[in-house]
Amino acid sequence: MNKPRDTKRPGKAGLRLGYVGLGKMGFNMVERLVEKRYEPVVFDVNKVALKEAAGLPAEPASDLKSLAEALASPRLIWLMIPHTTVDEAMNSLVRYLDKGDTIIDGGNSSYKDSMRRAKSLAEKGIDFLDVGVSGGPAGARSGSCIMVGGNKETFAKYERLFRDLSVKDGYGYMGGHGAGHFVKMIHNGIEYGMMQALAEGFAIMKQAPFHLDLERIADLYNHGSVVTSRLVGWLKGAFDEYGQGLDSISGTVAQSGEGMWTVEAGREYGVSTPVIEGSVNFRTFSQDHPSYTGQVLSALRNQFGRHDVFKK
Repeated sequence: MNKPRDTKRPGKAGLRLGYVGLGKMGFNMVERLVEKRYEPVVFDVNKVALKEAAGLPAEPASDLKSLAEALASPRLIWLMIPHTTVDEAMNSLVRYLDKGDTIIDGGNSSYKDSMRRAKSLAEKGIDFLDVGVSGGPAGARSGSCIMVGGNKETFAKYERLFRDLSVKDGYGYMGGHGAGHFVKMIHNGIEYGMMQALAEGFAIMKQAPFHLDLERIADLYNHGSVVTSRLVGWLKGAFDEYGQGLDSISGTVAQSGEGMWTVEAGREYGVSTPVIEGSVNFRTFSQDHPSYTGQVLSALRNQFGRHDVFKK
């Protein structure tokens, strides 16, 4: 058994947890946790982010071993790291955990990877929750939309945490292991299609002979129209910040994989996804063929995710 240091015992059950990953989403979520009177013990390979988190204040850990030792069992550790690094972090972390501890993966992992990880951890007596988080860095700070997969008993045990990290009525239990990340994957696939439609429509309006005020139109669309949405609001914000020409924004559009995963899931389950697949293909095409449509998409990614989308 890995015994926690006596000086690190939590004062009130449920208020102390480990948190790994202090990127744009993670740092803001830790700040919200502190605001909600949790006591996060945090780790990140970025020492600058770790020092900044200490000022929130959150308790910094020098490595995963010291993070685990700073927590009393049953431990709860939230991972907010790229999906490509989850296996490495998890394999390192489990050496310092005990039966009954819980790991949460709050990043955008493949739901099949989450099912595999849950099975592997269960063999060691460690619980696992796959948690899809939507809302970007701003949502992480002010309240996200949270989709949870895993054992329902484990979800119930930590339901207060999900309630505190979400907007009002913005969290829910989706089903067994993998369900949380599956629902978030589909969410992101839908997001691809919605963004593509907006970008194409505004690109047409930009080329039309009417000298249209695109910022005004985006604002108008968001007042009672059928397409009123946060995406339209973010597009208006992009025009306001960078100008209607989006001259500083790249016309090539990055992607993180969830759109293609959604298309692959559609094929696996016999569902046609031409809109989502077309939006994925456009992003690939844009790498060698930048366009105003791509600039709109990039600007949207910057608005809700603060991704670096500026021309190099």
